[in-house]
Amino acid sequence: MSFFEAILLGLVQGLTEFLPVSSSGHLVILQELLGIEETGVTLEVLLHFGTLLAVFWVFGRDFINLFRLREAGQRRLLFLLAVGVVPTALIGLLLGNYIAILFQSTLVVGVMLLVTGGILKLLTVLPAGKKDLPAMQPKDALWVGLLQGFAVIPGISRSGSTITAALWRGLDRATAVRYSFMLAAPVIFGATLLEVREMVALGIERAALLNYIAGGLAAFLAGVVAIKVFIKVLKQQKFNYFAYYCWIAGVAVIIASLL
Repeated sequence: MSFFEAILLGLVQGLTEFLPVSSSGHLVILQELLGIEETGVTLEVLLHFGTLLAVFWVFGRDFINLFRLREAGQRRLLFLLAVGVVPTALIGLLLGNYIAILFQSTLVVGVMLLVTGGILKLLTVLPAGKKDLPAMQPKDALWVGLLQGFAVIPGISRSGSTITAALWRGLDRATAVRYSFMLAAPVIFGATLLEVREMVALGIERAALLNYIAGGLAAFLAGVVAIKVFIKVLKQQKFNYFAYYCWIAGVAVIIASLL
């Protein structure tokens, strides 16, 4: 893989991991356009690590306070994050092999982008709730985690799904955003660990390592920008634009796949 291709994949990964348009779906489309059959496990590790660093960069203070466990609120947040990870992990473990097959079909990506557009349109009409973190219940965390698990399907937006679920359960916007992005960290970390294990087993492709590191750095920088843009868009409730984008992209991908 060339330096340019690694950078491009990193930018797409970082932007679409946190903007509500599905990173997995866009990577499938981009790999199809570039004629890349497999990105390689080393690049996947570094791309995921880059997006993980982006979450820590933006929400670093929250994570530091989280593990100090000095306040009841921080202990509660840690518990709710653990609850939210459970359905996502179960979906990944039980259905991972079946979901992996979907990554081979751009037609599936196109259809799921249409679904994501519908989710984002719903997000524009859902009123913000009044639940803050102390009022959030374990069943709220389970619902958000369940929708995050659903988002492993390529074309389904993780951030769009989880924040829609959070607002549906009555969380206020600030809590919905904070919980959604912090919940992404253990999931991305888990995926990275699995890929690291595979990378160690296969060996590191040293010749392309510099390109892959550049891709990971691009994913980090793009991820930081995407998170901040997402928070701003959520406050302004301008998700119509992302919904229209997903519908247009979905239709285009479906037509291209059928042709």
